[in-house]
Amino acid sequence: MAKENWLDRAISFAFPSIGAARMDARARIARADRIRNLFEGASRSRRTDGWRAVTTDANAETFLANGRLRDVARDLVRNNAFAARAKAVIPANVVGAGIVLSVKAARQQRQDRVKGLIRDHFETTAIDADGRLNIYGLQALAMATIVEAGEVLIRRRVRRAEDGLQLPLQLQVLEPDFLDTNVDGPLGNGNYAVQGIEFDLRGQRVAYYLFDQHPGDMRGFSGYRGNRVSADFVTHVYRVDRPGQVRGVTWFAPVITRLHDLADLSDAQLMKQKIAACFAAFIKDNGQGESYVQQPAGPDGAPSTSAYPIEAFEPGMIERLGEGEDISFASPPQSQDFAPYSMLVLREIATGMNIPYEAMTGDLTGVNFSSGRMGWLEFQRAIEGWRWNMLIPGMMDPVMRWGNEAVRAVTMSSEPYRIECTPPRREMIDPANDIKAAQQAIRSGLSSRSSEVRKLGYEPEEIDAEIKADNDRADRFGLVLDSDPRKTSAAGLTQARPENTVLPPTNLQ
Repeated sequence: MAKENWLDRAISFAFPSIGAARMDARARIARADRIRNLFEGASRSRRTDGWRAVTTDANAETFLANGRLRDVARDLVRNNAFAARAKAVIPANVVGAGIVLSVKAARQQRQDRVKGLIRDHFETTAIDADGRLNIYGLQALAMATIVEAGEVLIRRRVRRAEDGLQLPLQLQVLEPDFLDTNVDGPLGNGNYAVQGIEFDLRGQRVAYYLFDQHPGDMRGFSGYRGNRVSADFVTHVYRVDRPGQVRGVTWFAPVITRLHDLADLSDAQLMKQKIAACFAAFIKDNGQGESYVQQPAGPDGAPSTSAYPIEAFEPGMIERLGEGEDISFASPPQSQDFAPYSMLVLREIATGMNIPYEAMTGDLTGVNFSSGRMGWLEFQRAIEGWRWNMLIPGMMDPVMRWGNEAVRAVTMSSEPYRIECTPPRREMIDPANDIKAAQQAIRSGLSSRSSEVRKLGYEPEEIDAEIKADNDRADRFGLVLDSDPRKTSAAGLTQARPENTVLPPTNLQ
């Protein structure tokens, strides 16, 4: 119970009801403090003074900080080898050679027609509004932009028939700088905007306010307000870290300071070693002559002296300090703790980026099969999450929807079909055991052959077609291969031929 002081007693004497309310309020505050202090992290003390605990939503956090974070992250990627490597590693594993699009339809002719259009348009540079990348390159570019800038915009560009494209559709990948973040708050049409994105009263995205050119364009930025573009023509891809989050945050945000400090430490270490190497020896005055700095001979042949200090260093330089000198050689400082400390910081950075330390640094010191496999499996789970929870629903689903509209417009048919995404193959750490496990899963009914084939990054129907073509060709030439289980078992035994099997003709007597 809260202690009563002289003021409390005076107020209670003159105004009993007010005094009672005052004491009750003080008791409630004291109880709240005791409950809060049960959690060390919620306590207020000297140890917790430096915590920036603010009650803001995700969008208030990013409103002022997002632009600065993006610019700093880009600077790190440009000038820091580890940041550049981290940006490259994630797209290389999430996208790899590409998330392949496969077409399924009830009628084979419809499937072949749509598949041909998808292949001829999406798998060529015709899909890129800039004419540089195919759909797989755009996937990698989008993923790299998400890592560096935190988000990416992909704009649908509708083309005319005279443009000569297989499908009247192109994609334009835009950095988040194109968003006009000044469009924020209530709008005249009754909707509201959050940092350049318009929402209706149901909270659904209805439009984006986009500049015609990048604000940092060297030709000069002329856009004062972004143009309103319907959300039907734009998809916004980013990692959602908090409910209600409208904008993405660079993935380097947790490690920006660490990367910068490590770079400064490395530069300081290098400079220390350079300076130590420059001073090979010192000549000191022994007190028997006047100190001066010997300089090269002047025009009259006499040596000249100078009081100017040495302002530049070079390896092997010897500094003369005066007449009658003693000489002593330098002992360059050693930095035995630099390597362990830098390794510790790099592990922290890799953890913040959610990638393996070995993948970011290329340092495989101390890695064995078990630790390598565990690290890879953990990274694989992160890759699957980024792929199936962000990139495919955020980018590929809208792109496939736009592609479906374009296909229907070209074929003038509404016959149903579907497009599926097949991720790139997952590299096997132990191929012999991994393949054996896949075989056992198929035979035990825990997985299908199609599912296992897709895990390898291949399309099951294409694999089946290739196997059939290979077998037909082998039969045509009378070949019996160990890879053909119809004729040879895994143990190398000849399989029994089914009844009515016609053997291929042979010239042997």
